[in-house]
Order: sequence, then C-alpha cells, then structure tokens
Amino acid sequence: MDLLKKAIFAIATVSLLSGCQIGYLAKSAYSQANLLRRRIPVEDALKDSRLDSDQKRKLVLAQEARAFAETELGLSKTKNYTSYVQLEGPYVTYVVNAAPKDELKPHLWKYPLVGSMPYKGFFEPKGAEEEAAALKAEGFDTYVRGVTAYSTLGWFRDPILSSMLTYKDHDLVDTIIHETVHATIFVKSEADFNERLATFIGNKGTEAFYKKREGDASPTLKTIKADSVDQKIFGEFMKRELDSLEAWYKERKEKGLAFTEEERVARIKAIQEHFLSDVKPKLEQKDSYSKFETAELNNARLLNYRLYFEDLSQFEKVFVKLGSDFAKMLAYCKSLEKSDDPVADLKRKADEP
Repeated sequence: MDLLKKAIFAIATVSLLSGCQIGYLAKSAYSQANLLRRRIPVEDALKDSRLDSDQKRKLVLAQEARAFAETELGLSKTKNYTSYVQLEGPYVTYVVNAAPKDELKPHLWKYPLVGSMPYKGFFEPKGAEEEAAALKAEGFDTYVRGVTAYSTLGWFRDPILSSMLTYKDHDLVDTIIHETVHATIFVKSEADFNERLATFIGNKGTEAFYKKREGDASPTLKTIKADSVDQKIFGEFMKRELDSLEAWYKERKEKGLAFTEEERVARIKAIQEHFLSDVKPKLEQKDSYSKFETAELNNARLLNYRLYFEDLSQFEKVFVKLGSDFAKMLAYCKSLEKSDDPVADLKRKADEP
C-alpha cells in the first residue's frame, strides 16, 4: 500500500506536464515499483545458495558501511540497503546525457520534485537509445551509459543490487555512503553540487571507515588515498581542459568563426592526448581512468566527467575550516538546500579568511 500511495502522489504531481512526459514517468514508476517488489531481506539473501561466499561477504560489508554512514558520519537513518535485488543484467538503469555541439552546456530535463536534471534515466536500454537517437536528430551530442546503482532520495527503501556486488570492497563502501548522502541532502535542480558533495563525502567517509576498521596501516586505506590523489589530479586536469574547450567554443561563436565537425573532433581528441602526455605519468594507480584514453568523447560525455570528477577543492577547504568534522560539514551543506546558488555559497565559505 505504501508503494501505491507514493505512485499516486507522483502521478498527481505531473498533471501539468506534457502527455509524453506523463507517459515516461508512469512507465518509470511502474518499473521502479516492479524492482522494489523483488526485494528480499538481506538476511534471506545471505541464506540463498545462488549467491557465492564473496557476494555474501559483500552484503555484510554493505551493512557495515550503512551503519557507519549513519552512526559515525551522521547521515540520515533510513532502511536503505537492508534488502537485496537480483537483477537480470549488469545494469539497473540506462541514462542519457545530451549537449549542443557548439557549447559545453548540458541539455536539461524537468521533473517534479527534483527540478531540472542533466540526464534522463530508463529501465530498459531501448528507451535510452531511442531518446538519444531523437536528440541526435535535433543536432545534439549524446551519451548513453549503464548505471549500476542510484538513489531514490529517500522516497523508497533502496535495495542493494546484484550489480553493486561486482565492485571492489572499498568502492562498494564508497557507493553506499555516496548514495546515502543523496538521501540526506538534496538541492533541487543542482545536479553538479549534489553529485560533487556525494563524491566528496563518499571519498572521505570511506577513508574514515577503513581507518577505523583496519587502522592507519591499512593497505585498503593506502589504496583509497592513492585513488583520492588520482581523482584530484584528474579533476584538476578536466577543469583546465573543459575551461579551455569552453573558451574555444565561445571565441568562435563571438567572432562568427565557423568550424567543421572534423575540427571539433580534433579539438576534443587533443584532450585525450594531453591526458596521455601530462596526466597519466603522474597517476599513482596506473590503471586509473584508463577508459578515458580510448573513450569516444563529445560534449555530452565530457560534461558527465565534469559532473562527477571536476575539482572538489572547495568542499575540501570548507571541510577543513569546519575542523574536518562530518556532522558540521553535513549541517552546513544541509543549510544550502534553500540556497539560490549553493556552488557560489560554498565558494564564498571556502574563501573566507
């Protein structure tokens, strides 16, 4: 009955949307409800002979991470990740990103409750591919990717998915914390802020988890810190490159300088060349961002990198100013839920003497 009530409320909030959008939301709501009906308690999953010992170990680890996120980090107490769903494939949803070919500006979709978002999700790959094809026909760059975990922002009791059990241990812990941040703090129509905050707290929280669990000499902690160093290097690199590409587009637009698709592709390809020459040799983990070298980049995919990997230094500065205290950091970020520009407010806080 709880699921039914929430579904009715969700449909009621979209009465002013177009018929096409209502159809999309209704189909998504049905798929979400169907997924949730397949949940089984983690206790039952641990007795399931179809799961191997490593999968069961990771289910227990996820419970430990969930408890740590709530009791040690101060994230919202929910019943998320107390159940399990076995998926039929490697992904739970498929997401479409889009952007104009001559500008680093995400195409936005409007939704009830959460506002404008730079992506649209589908439970079936066909829907995502059709959406991408329609946008390509309108002249947009597009990027379609499979998603292995997501948050319903506290609306439903999110389960652990079988796709999540393929992660490395510390990545699973990071994901549980990351998604719990989304269920704790969410600023409407501010995907960049929301994702970077969850990434930052996920990284820091995972370090704290393994420091408590294994001590300062933990080999896992060493790996996590190396990952954080690489993420910082890659984030700073992406900021430089995307700022430069943005300036390239802007200059041509302001001066009326036309450019061919071949020139644009070559300009984007140069970003990968800079990665190989300037960034890869500096990385502590040599396989970090290895997929970036051969990825088929366009504006939509580059903006997805910006969304998740751009420089997190402003969050780091504020965290340090607040005594590296998770509770204070979360309280401050929670206060930004009503901000008109949380990114600017965060920067002002970071720049305070």
